[in-house]
Amino acid sequence: MRRSPLLPIFLIVVVDILGLTIMLPVLPFYAEHFGASPALVGLLVSTYALCQLVAGPALGSLSDQLGRKPVLIVSQVGTFLGFLLLWKANSLWMVFASRVIDGLTAGNLSIAQAYIADVTTPKDRARSFAVIGIAFGIGFLVGPGLSGYLSARYDFHVPILCAAGLSLASILGTTFLLPAVPPRPEGEQPAAPIGPQRGEEAPAAPGGNRLRVLDWGAYVQYFRRPVLGGLLWEFFLFTFAFASFTGGFALFAERRFSWHGMRFGAKEVGYIFTYSGLLGIVVQGSLRSGWPVRLFGEVRLVTFGFAAAAVGYTILGMSHAIPTLLLAATFSSLGNGLIRPALTSLITQQVGRGEQGVVLGLNQSLMSIAQIVGPAIAGALIDRGWLSTWAFWTALITVVALVLNRNAREARHAATDGLERA
Repeated sequence: MRRSPLLPIFLIVVVDILGLTIMLPVLPFYAEHFGASPALVGLLVSTYALCQLVAGPALGSLSDQLGRKPVLIVSQVGTFLGFLLLWKANSLWMVFASRVIDGLTAGNLSIAQAYIADVTTPKDRARSFAVIGIAFGIGFLVGPGLSGYLSARYDFHVPILCAAGLSLASILGTTFLLPAVPPRPEGEQPAAPIGPQRGEEAPAAPGGNRLRVLDWGAYVQYFRRPVLGGLLWEFFLFTFAFASFTGGFALFAERRFSWHGMRFGAKEVGYIFTYSGLLGIVVQGSLRSGWPVRLFGEVRLVTFGFAAAAVGYTILGMSHAIPTLLLAATFSSLGNGLIRPALTSLITQQVGRGEQGVVLGLNQSLMSIAQIVGPAIAGALIDRGWLSTWAFWTALITVVALVLNRNAREARHAATDGLERA
């Protein structure tokens, strides 16, 4: 029996995301330790995302030309070096520098998604992208809780060093577990390999040249495609809302909630993220089984996801007690868990195999734009004490995405059915 080609990428992504989620509860408080205000904490996240925006298209295009594996290793090495600098930081500028290094090489997720698209057929892609969702769920289940515990028991440097160790493990996993040439899906006719072969030039993407760094003219062609353009806007709004939430939640919780008379810190924030991770595993596990897609279809799952996330963010804005906080986390985790894999699958089904890396690199760029603007706005709102406004703003973004999704639902559903019948 052939080993599943998704197993190595799943193990690698789990380890990689664990390293990232360990930083979620720690980084805002670590930056405050060096004198950062909430607005500066938001800009810290934005700096990382700005570097991602510059590097994302180039890394995606390079992975199409040179192969997924070597570019993924380079990306992971940058993350490892960024964590080491963060661990040794003794001033705020070093914290910013560490995020710059990590951001300039941050293509891990988009390249992993491109690899999954390489080895799966369109009808199985939503189930396969749920692998990354499950990895996120495991990362959120273990990483933030571990980070909160370590920072409370020791100090902030221990979880950062732990994240660096996990990043190194991810590099080793990619080097020794991931096949250099992705196996093609079962039943698919042989296709040109990803990456140039000996004595050959790298193949061009079907329908045009590959995207270059900040080549906005080339981006426009993807937004002009009737179905794909709408999906890309929905993905941007989803990541905008999620970035606003993750960029502001730690500082929001510190100012809004207490436990046994003490304000929320890295430990409590970490445990809330752990709860969200547990719910994420349940949602992604059900998607991996395939029955939600068969029963509802990917388009309806995205609609359900936006509706649930909007409810969760609204409840969060009205919450002043831990029970309602957990209720908000339940709705938002359910919604976000449904949206990411279903929406990513719909996007990849609109392009050929030769454009997978480019379009997923474009996805990474849209995510970077959202992560530049979202956390900066979140930090500014929280800095002014507008805590509920921050949560309601996040809910409003999600409602706009929901309206856009419902307006385009019939046309997109018809296009998806056509692709599945082809």
